[in-house]
Amino acid sequence: QVLLVESGGGLVQAGGSLRLSCTASGRASGRAFRNYAMAWFRQAPGKEQEFVAASLGSGVGKVYADSVKGRFTISRDNAENSVTLQMNSLRFEDTAIYYCAADLYGMGSDDKSHYNDWGQGTQVTVSS
Repeated sequence: QVLLVESGGGLVQAGGSLRLSCTASGRASGRAFRNYAMAWFRQAPGKEQEFVAASLGSGVGKVYADSVKGRFTISRDNAENSVTLQMNSLRFEDTAIYYCAADLYGMGSDDKSHYNDWGQGTQVTVSS
């Protein structure tokens, strides 16, 4: 079993910053963590879940949705079994529940069906 726990959500004004963290345990912990591509998805009220960013196991390869390029940065610490999403220049439309996801031997896909393990989500609210 893979357990993913997100933290760091909250309320912020437009233009502000937030940093989300996701820590993995269970089968994705220890040396195994680097075998997982890790991603962030989000779901706004009344909308479909959408891809935000992904990091390959080494941490070198990264993929971003066009809507967040230049504003968000995904990074990971394989020694700490964690992945973070630094969100800058936040906009009202970034308001959503943000989910951490893991894909064993994944290639950083933006397709949510590739990810078998998910966190419970953390709310990000950006006030305009």
